[in-house]
Amino acid sequence: MNAVTGPPDGMVDVRGDLTPMLSQYFDLCRDYEDSLVLFQNGDFYQTYCEAAEETSRVCEVTLTQREDSTGTYPMAGIPIDNAATYLERLLDAGYRVALAEQVEDPDATSGLVDRAVTQVITPGTVVEDELLDAGTTNYVAAVAEGGETTAVAVVDVSTGDCRVTSSDAAARLRQELDRLAPSEVLLGPAVGADTALPSDPMVTDVDPETFDREAAVETLSAYAPRPTAVVANDAELRACGAVLAYAEYTQGDDGPLEYVSRITRYDPREFLALDATALRSLELFENRGAGAGRTLFDVLDDTACALGRRRLEAWLRRPLLDREAIEARHDAVEEFTDRSLARDEVRDRLREAYDVERLIGRVSRGRANARDLRSLKATLDVIPEIRDALADVESGTLTDLRESLPDLSGVRDLIDRAIRPDPPVEVTDGGVVRNGFDDELDDLRRTEREGREWVADLEASERDRTGIDSLEVGYNQVHGYYIEVTNPNLDRVPDDYTRRQTLKNAERFYTPELKRREDEILGAAERADSLEYDIFCDVRSQVADEADRIQAVADTLATLDALATLAAVAVENDYVRPEFGGDGIDIEAGRHPVVEQAADFVPNDADLPRGSVAVVTGPNMSGKSTYMRQVALVVVLAQMGSFVPADRARLPVVDRVFTRVGASDDIAGGQSTFMREMAELTDILHGATDRSLVLLDEVGRGTSTADGLAIARATSEFVHDEIGATTLFATHYHELTGLAEERERVVNLHFAADCDGVSEAGASGDASDATPPGDVTFLHRVAEGAASSSYGIEVARMAGVPDDVVDRAYDLVDERETEDVQATLDEAARRTNGHAGTERSGTDSPAVGEAGGGADADERLTGIVRDLEALDVATTTPLEALNTLADFKRRLDDDD
Repeated sequence: MNAVTGPPDGMVDVRGDLTPMLSQYFDLCRDYEDSLVLFQNGDFYQTYCEAAEETSRVCEVTLTQREDSTGTYPMAGIPIDNAATYLERLLDAGYRVALAEQVEDPDATSGLVDRAVTQVITPGTVVEDELLDAGTTNYVAAVAEGGETTAVAVVDVSTGDCRVTSSDAAARLRQELDRLAPSEVLLGPAVGADTALPSDPMVTDVDPETFDREAAVETLSAYAPRPTAVVANDAELRACGAVLAYAEYTQGDDGPLEYVSRITRYDPREFLALDATALRSLELFENRGAGAGRTLFDVLDDTACALGRRRLEAWLRRPLLDREAIEARHDAVEEFTDRSLARDEVRDRLREAYDVERLIGRVSRGRANARDLRSLKATLDVIPEIRDALADVESGTLTDLRESLPDLSGVRDLIDRAIRPDPPVEVTDGGVVRNGFDDELDDLRRTEREGREWVADLEASERDRTGIDSLEVGYNQVHGYYIEVTNPNLDRVPDDYTRRQTLKNAERFYTPELKRREDEILGAAERADSLEYDIFCDVRSQVADEADRIQAVADTLATLDALATLAAVAVENDYVRPEFGGDGIDIEAGRHPVVEQAADFVPNDADLPRGSVAVVTGPNMSGKSTYMRQVALVVVLAQMGSFVPADRARLPVVDRVFTRVGASDDIAGGQSTFMREMAELTDILHGATDRSLVLLDEVGRGTSTADGLAIARATSEFVHDEIGATTLFATHYHELTGLAEERERVVNLHFAADCDGVSEAGASGDASDATPPGDVTFLHRVAEGAASSSYGIEVARMAGVPDDVVDRAYDLVDERETEDVQATLDEAARRTNGHAGTERSGTDSPAVGEAGGGADADERLTGIVRDLEALDVATTTPLEALNTLADFKRRLDDDD
């Protein structure tokens, strides 16, 4: 975080002390030493000295100089009317910004205008619409420790959404911070500075006393009659109190944020766990590929309003674990898919809805203007129409939502009667309150209007009375109303004219009646503007009193939008309702919801019994990673309440989804790619349960083949034997396919390819990277069994590697495989001769005994020797040799 304080050493000139204005500025800088103070001076926010240099650089505004009794020093300013653009740049650059506003009317003040910081703007507490993504939650978080427990509390200052949770498992709290993705974090005094935080948020230092228990109780008392009743432990109490106190401080409020009417306490174990690695590798919200393509949220986000977008995002970040709650959402989505008219009507009405959560936040903070109130009224107007659209719904969720929409006709009527349909932005300049709403205001307006009409008629009547055709009646802010007569006509001026101003070619006068009317007009206008502002504030306050009910409306509209959107996406993309139950994951013709949007997609089945480990082999580029991700995405979609991209899906309720997919490093943190992958693997092996879904992709790469294969095999065995998690394990270590013969719940899957139009079937045993001559077509289709080749060199050729390199690679692999084949054949011959010798000697060999002994075993062994002698190694291709070896091994195993 950046901070600029001042004044710099040597800035004060020997000619005198700081001027009163600069003293005021630097006093505020010292009071807000962790912030960049923007000092209002008329229509600009100004900065001086070092702060000016930083403001000029970050905001790309001209650096000027100011000279006064203090000396000459840099100055830079940004226009208040366009401040949002520059504030965004400052926040992006890591600054906290304190707005020092003029809190006195300069015209009514002699001397220095008083200024005070009215708001501290930080990444986590910004409330300006121009600085916020309309459909995204913006949290500031506080992390506190108490004994064995760590708690995190968050608040979205723009909407009033406040949540708190805790856990005695550090990993679970890290996952929760990943899901909450706060823009700013406050760390309690007992929390380590090296605490793992998501997405590199701003870490703000606060007074440790902010996290004191007594201070927290005092803060929470304004939000709940019994502060300790809304939290589960002291850590939650401290975190919640700290984050709300900080939110109050940044908003310049001495008291509570009235629109934070509900503090939600929840347990992370109520939701499907998705850590930062899973969120990233499944590309739920961020695309990891080149060109930043679409994400799962992009596919789902066809919401009608900002309320629904934030709700949909929250559901995707926190899929459910309770089967009844999941199926209740599915019931609502299904009804919306079947009843297109009701769905479309609800969505059409929701498109007319404004962001009520943020509107009521501004209303409660006293920062809403008249247009905000009209927007709120327009949103409340859709409630009766939405209730009508839901009149015949049958699902329990939709019925409850319809009944939860309150009758806020009183608020609607108040705004409609009080506020003009198209009011000005500024609420202090008049023209906001409707005629007929307040009798006193109407009288003042009538007086003002009649006075102006009298003045408008005065010019014509005075011309007639004086005979001066060039006479004009005008007005300016300095001298008020006047009658202007040119110099040649001054001798015709009546006696009741009093001189007001002398010009070069004319004189300006007023009459007693004009002066009286002026006083009436200006007095009525001033009193009307003041009264109108008071009326507006009173109306706004009355609306703020209904904040709880309006937030309930916002909650209902958000849920309706999310459900209707999931239904619309399901219809558009041909999704089906998943079923729950059975013993494992059973998906028929499943698809990747994002990939299918951009390319022709080959659907694939997934039949994964609970606790099974599927070893997935196949060529590079064949779709192994896509297949694993699509299985996980189907699970995530189902548990968030969505339908899924498949012809049929029967699923268990999964407690966690773990992924070890893709390469990344953390050089700054001292971790290589391999170390980072091992760290992710560690989290999986410690955190997965028998109800988890685990995706492992190329575990063991990045080190020697022997070490990598050993890690991969040991991991597979541990997941199978100790954890029992349903697992998809993609690998190029074809040796792992042998686990299917050793472990009950290990199965082999492979992605096939065509070589010159001939489909290559999966085969057990070792496989080759060498590719027979000809073109290879990847079928992107999963099948049982192990792949016979990875086609690594062919992929290199397709990527454009020079032919000389590709040809040499084929030669080297052929040489290596020929050597390996010969060595294996020699070993097979040795074993065969050993069997034959034992048989001939008549020894009661266990091998012979297990094979059944006698003439049958001897005949099989003799056949193997005969086939070995007939084999022409010089003309046998590597693929033929592998198939022959597989046959020999099978026959030898039968013999054993």
